[in-house]
Amino acid sequence: MARRPLPRILTNSAPLARMAHSASLARSRELARTAADSASDVFHPLITIGRGLRRLGAAGRERWAGTPKDQRGPLAFFVGACVLVVWLVPYGPLLALIGVMGAGAWAGRERTPVVTGPSEAETERLRALYEALVPYLSAEGDPSPLYAHGGDWERAFAEYAFDDSGRLERLQLKYPAYFTDGEDRSRVRIEQVLYAKAGRGREYRFTWDELANQLTLTVLDALPTDIAAQRFVTSPGETVLGFTDPDSVQRTLPVTGGEETRDAPPVVWRTGQRSTEPHLLVLGQPGTGATTLLRSIALQALQHGDVLVIDGSGTGEYGCLVGRQGVLGVESGLAGALATLEWASHETERRLIAGNRARQAGGAAPDETRRPLWIIADRPTALSHIAVAEERDDPQRWLQVPLRHGRAAQVTVVVADQFETAELLSDPVRAHTKARVVLGPATAEEVRAVLGAPPHTTPPAQVPPGRGYARLGNAPVLRLQVPATPDPLDDATGQAHREAVTALLPEHTMPADGPGPGEPVAGGKRVDVGKAVAAGPAARADGAEADDGSAAAKAPEAEVSGSVAEPVGASARVRTDKGGEPRVIKGPVEAVRAEG
Repeated sequence: MARRPLPRILTNSAPLARMAHSASLARSRELARTAADSASDVFHPLITIGRGLRRLGAAGRERWAGTPKDQRGPLAFFVGACVLVVWLVPYGPLLALIGVMGAGAWAGRERTPVVTGPSEAETERLRALYEALVPYLSAEGDPSPLYAHGGDWERAFAEYAFDDSGRLERLQLKYPAYFTDGEDRSRVRIEQVLYAKAGRGREYRFTWDELANQLTLTVLDALPTDIAAQRFVTSPGETVLGFTDPDSVQRTLPVTGGEETRDAPPVVWRTGQRSTEPHLLVLGQPGTGATTLLRSIALQALQHGDVLVIDGSGTGEYGCLVGRQGVLGVESGLAGALATLEWASHETERRLIAGNRARQAGGAAPDETRRPLWIIADRPTALSHIAVAEERDDPQRWLQVPLRHGRAAQVTVVVADQFETAELLSDPVRAHTKARVVLGPATAEEVRAVLGAPPHTTPPAQVPPGRGYARLGNAPVLRLQVPATPDPLDDATGQAHREAVTALLPEHTMPADGPGPGEPVAGGKRVDVGKAVAAGPAARADGAEADDGSAAAKAPEAEVSGSVAEPVGASARVRTDKGGEPRVIKGPVEAVRAEG
């Protein structure tokens, strides 16, 4: 049977296409769209109210369905009572209608959809980070691996956050229980992977929670470098080494940075008889701020004590302290350093003996033994090298007594040196300096060798002067930024920093360029007190020894006969007795000259 062909209008699509693209049909569509938009604008309030009433009705049905059956009766009675009250109140139905319409309009308003979850680019970053951790956090034979190639990264990453630029800012990840999180090598390996994939050039903190098998990565802000030397609000025995992160310490201090005053979290080092870390060791590269830190410590120590400075580098970085009140000496030569440290050793012994005798007698220790004495030694290994070449005593040998017994005698020792010569430090210096500071660029191994624990943060991309890490005893390792305390006598120091440091310096007690030990004075008499101090009993200018039973024979002091004594070398303190005889009561000196 022959098949009849279909009509041409059904087989040829050209007429239909012409009808679809005809001008009349286009105008009709435009008119319909305009009418719909106009109707939507006119009836938009009604549409909003209707949508809101529908949402309120759905919420009421859910509430009624969620109400237990034994409580539906009281609830229905309460609703009926409310309706009755509204009906009886004048204008109640009208006010109720207005309220319902307002509630419907509020519930039916168009809300901006909240974007949840990471964007496409952030998802790719997290997936790449997850894939990078798979070789280190997976094991063969795991029936349900948390980390697997092509696995679900949302199971491993509990929390994550990105900054405005799309870079990872915080990440909390889970790791399997069989991961060896107690080994430093395993931790360092994971931290290196996260540091590389999260983006270099920033500082990250890694917090390990072994109990919950979680690792938290946090981006740290740069420590402020605009805090200069100033008078910090601290108690006697507290020294501000620098400033750290706000969440690392539980204390803040008001500081002035630039032109504003704000609160900053300090790293406070406590010294004294009850301190567990009475001495400090600072190590770093040249030019990283070790001398700046020691200068800041000296300025703070002069508020309540006396300071001895040993400048092993001999560059005159402590020239601003010469001749100041409370500064017992600033020595840069080997002979002066040996005499000064020898006096400090005998002074420590004298304080111990005087305090012990006072306690045995049932009284308090003398005031002079309770005044803090600070021994600041900058690069003592340089002087040790010179001492070996000249076949003389090592200056570090005289630090043994202050280091061992300094806490009981109110004597604090601060030593600073460089990494290259750290092996030349004596065993007492290494053993008794429990407070440690590392300044400048250093690897995790170097920080661990000095502080006893690795840092929990990555190294900064750019290390400003005075930037490093600090650890006080067994406390955690803290980031540290030393306050800017440059040498005010240096021409390269800015005017603002020079004025800040100069304002903290004590007043002058003697000219910094006083007469030398070889210059004669009126009367021509000269006494070598350095030998008298080393010998123990007090020496007199006329050669007669003091009485062994007197207090002068038990203290490293020197008595000279005459009217006025002028200190030479280190700044000695001279006091005139009732009989007119001056006595050197404090300070290591190389000679004391008196008028006849």
